[in-house]
Amino acid sequence: MSKNFETKAIRTRLDQSQYREHSNAIYMNSSFTFDTAEQARQMFSDEIEGNIYTRYSNPNTSELIEKLVALEGAEDGLTTASGMAAMFTSMAALLQSGDHILASRSLFGSTHQILTQIFPKWGISHTYADLGQPEKWESLIQKNTKMIFVETPSNPGLDLVDLEWLGKLAKEKHLILIVDNCFATPYLQQPLGFGADLSCHSTTKFIDGQGRTIGGAILGKKTLIDKIRFFLRHTGPSLSPFNAWILSKSLETLAVRMDRHCKNALGLAQHLEGHPQLASVKYPFLPSHPQYELAQRQMKQGGGIVTFELNGGTKRAAAFIDSLKLISFTANLGDTRSIITHPASTTHSKLSPDERKMVGISDGLIRVSVGLENINDILEDIEKALNESK
Repeated sequence: MSKNFETKAIRTRLDQSQYREHSNAIYMNSSFTFDTAEQARQMFSDEIEGNIYTRYSNPNTSELIEKLVALEGAEDGLTTASGMAAMFTSMAALLQSGDHILASRSLFGSTHQILTQIFPKWGISHTYADLGQPEKWESLIQKNTKMIFVETPSNPGLDLVDLEWLGKLAKEKHLILIVDNCFATPYLQQPLGFGADLSCHSTTKFIDGQGRTIGGAILGKKTLIDKIRFFLRHTGPSLSPFNAWILSKSLETLAVRMDRHCKNALGLAQHLEGHPQLASVKYPFLPSHPQYELAQRQMKQGGGIVTFELNGGTKRAAAFIDSLKLISFTANLGDTRSIITHPASTTHSKLSPDERKMVGISDGLIRVSVGLENINDILEDIEKALNESK
């Protein structure tokens, strides 16, 4: 098999059936039959491999996992019913009452809710660390710290953490390092190569790329994946075979899509930087980004997300969004279609005003998931909305 990303994404697949299909078939089965009673016994006792029940495994999820493992450089992997199922399962399966998590303060809103509202009921505590203050991280590690969980780039602030440095710290302190790699995808960033133990994805986003499915993935060390697999099998957030089939096909175009997302996003960021109606513009591959050099080292390109802050706060943000004609206003990202989100009133609305302030989410902050349309049409829509919402 080729070592090149694009070829692996297209040519990694299950063996053909007797029908010799060029594209893998969809296996919409809840269960699978056994040839003999002895074969069933061996499968249930893990003496031999095979499909038993789709909550455990399915040819379509197996193909998707095989592709993602190859693309991410992982030993093993799992799929889940959603991105948040992947984030939750990757932590919950490896923690117990009394454990402590050190997490980056800049996290997706639902991940924040898991740490602050759900895990405390199980006796699992956390401490937040600021991505911009790496010198303080080691001092925040406690005797009962078992795990470090980070997003990089973060949602929605596009802050980064040095994965090589963090991987060395986690190894030195014998901690599990989990990275939410959703914004970058395996094409732009591979955390496992920098020392992370697990890389998690909401496949709903750029991996699907067309707003069709909900799904997640956990990739990394086999010893950890085996523990998570037990938890996943018996708690049930399994991915639909149909969604797995779609996602496997989506991976075949991930590289070309991400190239276009990144090109358009950089073009938008460059166009908006210094705009008189904006307080700031942020994109990892803009030289003005405070971690531009780090982004250049650990990311292939800057990704498909741009954020900017409107002068005028919530009222101006609402007027701007309502003035858009082309760009969609929806709670998603990573689509072929460009999408606008106002994090303070939607994805991060459950954070308190002080919590939002600490992670740089102002009332005027706008997140743009830059799509695959012609860049001139994207720029024209944003410029008209800016002028109409003054």
